[in-house]
Amino acid sequence: MNPLAQQLNETLERETPHVYAMLSSLGKSIYFPKVGILSQSAEAKAKAKKFNATIGIAIENGQPMHLKVIQDTLSAYDPKDIYEYAPPAGKPELRSAWRAKMIKENPSVEGKGFGTPIVTNALTHGLSIVSDLFADVGDAVIIPNKNWENYELTFGVRRGAEIVEYELYNSDNQFNAAGLRDALFAQKDKGKAIVILNFPNNPTGYTPGPAEGDAIVAAIRDAAEAGINVVAVADDAYFGLFFEDSLHESLFGKLAGLHERVLAVKVDGATKEEYVWGFRVGFITYASQSEAALAALEQKTTGIIRSTISSGPHPSQTFVLRALQAPEFEEQKAEKYAIMKRRANRVKELLDSGRYGDVWDYYQFNSGYFMCLKLTKVSAEAVRQRLLSEYGVGTIALGDTDLRVAFSCIEEGDLEELFDTIYKAVTDLLNA
Repeated sequence: MNPLAQQLNETLERETPHVYAMLSSLGKSIYFPKVGILSQSAEAKAKAKKFNATIGIAIENGQPMHLKVIQDTLSAYDPKDIYEYAPPAGKPELRSAWRAKMIKENPSVEGKGFGTPIVTNALTHGLSIVSDLFADVGDAVIIPNKNWENYELTFGVRRGAEIVEYELYNSDNQFNAAGLRDALFAQKDKGKAIVILNFPNNPTGYTPGPAEGDAIVAAIRDAAEAGINVVAVADDAYFGLFFEDSLHESLFGKLAGLHERVLAVKVDGATKEEYVWGFRVGFITYASQSEAALAALEQKTTGIIRSTISSGPHPSQTFVLRALQAPEFEEQKAEKYAIMKRRANRVKELLDSGRYGDVWDYYQFNSGYFMCLKLTKVSAEAVRQRLLSEYGVGTIALGDTDLRVAFSCIEEGDLEELFDTIYKAVTDLLNA
């Protein structure tokens, strides 16, 4: 094993032995080279005042070389903020700005030990880093039965982990904390579990209430006290889009410092929070009371980034940073939130109107981009196909009964027609 990796491992084993035990074989082997092209280039950038012939970019007239046809569309930005490589951990100013935003929006993190967010190539990349660092073949990854299909690829296919599902909703149509607890305790012989908490949930658009959140935290704490090491991942892809009286903070704050056997990880990003899906700017943040452990986890994370994508795109990091610093940012974001909330409320109003009879139920939703119908008389796939072929309407079929509808991409005034059309497709099939 490389001496740098060994040094990081020794730090983690000394500072947070249970976190060290959570690492995958790759997680234990990975490191960020301290003596290499990037470190030597950084040293040259600080000291080479005459000529800097270290890193693979081109310079012209004292600026990064660029094409006018590109710069003409980006003239508001200094070439050094878009053409040069960003550091593997991300643009430092952006990392600091995102940390400040996280504290403002999640008061529960105050006084907790957590690191500076590391920039990822959006949310999927952040989850992939978690998978690489902590998931080995046979490790349990615990998710609800209503989940984003990419978890299977990221943790199951890529790393060979075992996907363990529990029912998302209990008999009271609330979050099934008891099911999560049972799934955790089923891993006692393994002594380790990775839990992914995705709120607002994709595909259902559900976020637990405060009491449900406390029950989730209690289940994880109980598992830790029973000797299970838990990597608790808050997948906050749709953070902030809370439309009703649910949790309005990430569970990361309550999970941080919960127990020595719990490693809280927050994966979030500008992707959906700031409506910049194509920018691919996300973040991964670790919680620990040990600064040395946080530094070691950051080094291992940047090692994963360096060995896969090298670094994230600099232009989009600059664009997001500029937005966060803009005086109009909060006002403009509030305007978009209001639009999304009105759409969600209109969907619920339509579904509760009684106009669609008994052909479907719907899963409780209160946040995010989506909601799910539970079809009671016909298959979701048959409805999806009918909507496409006869009406030119796209939806997502999940299993036999569930039809996911993204109200986020439908204008408020078109929602009635959308659900009337879905109802028509169902009745077409019933009458066929």
